[in-house]
Amino acid sequence: MKLYIADAFTETLFGGNPAGVVLLENGRDFPPDEIMKKTAAELRYSETAFIKRLDRDEFQIRYFTPAAEVDLCGHATIASFACLMDAGLVKNEQCCTNHTLAGQLQIEIEDGLVMMDMAPPKHIATIDHAPALRELYEVMGLSYAPCETASTSNQTINLFPMIISAGLADIIMPVSSRAALSAIAPDFKQLSALSQKYNVVGVHAFTPESNTPDITAHCRNFAPLYGIDEEAATGTSSGALAYYLYKNELLKNNTVSFIQGEAMGRASKILASIKTTDHGDIAGGDCADSITTADAPGICTQTGKNDADFCEPREANEKRRDTSEIRIQTGGKAAILAKGEIML
Repeated sequence: MKLYIADAFTETLFGGNPAGVVLLENGRDFPPDEIMKKTAAELRYSETAFIKRLDRDEFQIRYFTPAAEVDLCGHATIASFACLMDAGLVKNEQCCTNHTLAGQLQIEIEDGLVMMDMAPPKHIATIDHAPALRELYEVMGLSYAPCETASTSNQTINLFPMIISAGLADIIMPVSSRAALSAIAPDFKQLSALSQKYNVVGVHAFTPESNTPDITAHCRNFAPLYGIDEEAATGTSSGALAYYLYKNELLKNNTVSFIQGEAMGRASKILASIKTTDHGDIAGGDCADSITTADAPGICTQTGKNDADFCEPREANEKRRDTSEIRIQTGGKAAILAKGEIML
C-alpha cells in the first residue's frame, strides 16, 4: 500500500493542514479498524484517510483520527484526491464519487483544485439563551459579548452560535474581531464535555472582520473530544460556516474564502461555494429574495431545539429552503510532502 503525507488547503509545503493518506491496492479491503486507528495514531496527524478504489471514478474513503473513526474529513479528502492525482488514478477535469460514512459525495477536479460536495447541510439548533451563551464562551476562554454585523439587506443583526452539520455537526461560534479570535484559549476538558452535551465534533469559531476584501472570515477550529485540540483547516466546518452565513443573510457572492490556522503558524485558504439546485447562485440571482425572507420577523429560535419544532411561521419558509435544494462545496489545493510504502 502507498502512504502519502500531504498538506491540504495550501500550495506551500508546511502550510495548510497535514493529513496521512493510505491508498489500498486494487481489490484489497480495508484493514481492521484497530489497525487503521493505530496507523492514524502513529502518524499523529489530526486525520488519516484510507482509500479503496471501487471503479474508475468511484472511491470509498474512511477517516481516522488518532482516537476514533469519523464520518467525514474535509482536509483529508482534499489531500486524498491530490494524492490520487499524483498516483495517476484521477486526472484534471474529472468528476468522481466519494463514498463516505456521511453519504455519497461528488468531487470535481480542475487545474489541481479539488472541490468536494458536502453532505446536505442541517441547522440543528441555535444557542441564544444567556446561560448557554455564557457557558460556551467561558469554556472557550472568552466573556460573551454580542457579535453584530450588517446583513446583505443592510440591517444590523446580532449573530448567535448555531449547531450546523455539513457532514459533521459543529458549533459555529461568532466572535466580534480578529483580536477576540486570537484570544480564544479553550479549557479542553470542559470543551470535550460540552461537545458531548451538544453531540457535536467541536467548535468552529470565526470573525467576519477582515482587512482583505477577498477573505470572507478568519477562523479557528477546536475538537478535543476527537483528540484534536486545534486544527489548521477543516473542510466540513467550512461548509457548515458557509451555510451559517447563508442563513444569516451574510453572503454577497456564491463563493467565499476563509483563512484558518493562523494561530498555529499554518495559514490555510479554504474556498466554499453554496448554490441552490433549482434556482442557481444564491446572490445576484433568482434566489436573493429567499435569503432575505428566510428569517423574517416573528421567527423564533430555541437553544438545543430544531427551529421547526417551535416556530410555526417558519415551517413553510424552511420547507421552501429545504437543505436538499442547497449544494455546498468546499475545496482547495494540496502540496505533497512525502510518499512511500506502508506495510499493513
